[in-house]
Amino acid sequence: MCLATVTMAQLSTPPGGGNQKSVTKQYIGKLASVEIVYNSPDVTGANGQSRKGQIWGQLVANGFNAQGFGLGNPAPWRAGANENTTIEFSHDVLVEGKEVKAGKYGFFVAPAESGPWTIVLSTDNNHWGSFFYKEENDVLRAEVEAKDVEFREWLTYEFTDRQATSTTAALVWENKMVPFKIELKDADKVTLAAITAELNNSAGFTGTNYQAAANYASGVGAHEQALQWADAAIAGNFFSQKTFATMQTKAGVLRNAGKQDEAIAVMDEAIKLPGANAGAIHGYGRQLIAADQKDKALEVFQYNAKTYKGQWPTNYGLARGYSAVGNYKQALKYLQLAKANMPANQAAQNGPFIEQNIEKLKKGEDIN
Repeated sequence: MCLATVTMAQLSTPPGGGNQKSVTKQYIGKLASVEIVYNSPDVTGANGQSRKGQIWGQLVANGFNAQGFGLGNPAPWRAGANENTTIEFSHDVLVEGKEVKAGKYGFFVAPAESGPWTIVLSTDNNHWGSFFYKEENDVLRAEVEAKDVEFREWLTYEFTDRQATSTTAALVWENKMVPFKIELKDADKVTLAAITAELNNSAGFTGTNYQAAANYASGVGAHEQALQWADAAIAGNFFSQKTFATMQTKAGVLRNAGKQDEAIAVMDEAIKLPGANAGAIHGYGRQLIAADQKDKALEVFQYNAKTYKGQWPTNYGLARGYSAVGNYKQALKYLQLAKANMPANQAAQNGPFIEQNIEKLKKGEDIN
């Protein structure tokens, strides 16, 4: 006689009622991601009777409670239905200011009748509910403030206040929202590593990408790396070019690193290279004024006027340069020339400002 064992597989029929499985995922910037997997109950319930006003403190008990099954430990709520809710981080993060390593965690919530609620992250990420919850497996407990919100039938997780290096996740159900902040740990380091990897691939075949990388690195204080990328855009690669744009990038890197004299030396060369024009040099002169390098700014405006004589906005630049050093008489002279020679396409944009600046100079006031 042969005995056969038959395993009955469950059919993929549509689920009835609530408690349907849901997933929400949010990127922090372009690199890091947060994914929350949960079962979403509704307020109405499977029997069709509304439980409105009976969710918090009743259906979902406050605090940590023994479940009457499993280990019997005081446990938080599973933050959803059926299996415990999970949250997964692709990179190391800060959750409510506390460090959490990249990975997948069980997410639990302990509501409170008044005062802050407690969120819990646990290494237990594959349990049914919180029946087998163990406090020793917590990796984080944090207190958060629940907020009153408009009625929400289905339990939902959403992401709000999305920033370049952080986001706020929130559980929302019935009349409550439970938000908690997630920040990418070492965001600049993560981004620099990603940029390095990208430049080692096809993105690294373009000089403008090296300029962009240099600007980012310089902005976050990675000055040595920024200088290497700026130099790569100028020389040493098949795409490298020594132009006004690439040299201006290098000068900006040097300036951010506190090397002002070196930055000026680079720009002294840059304004004579391909890509330089009256408008670009005028912009550099204004940058010098903003950096309180007024004498150098006047020198740059004088070079611009000599090299691109009569072009807009060389006379305006001279007016700004002389005004910066306190020579308002000369400044007024060149501003009036700028007004007289202003192209039609610039008149609507700059005309009113020139009139205002003329009046300032007549009163002996700086126009910068």
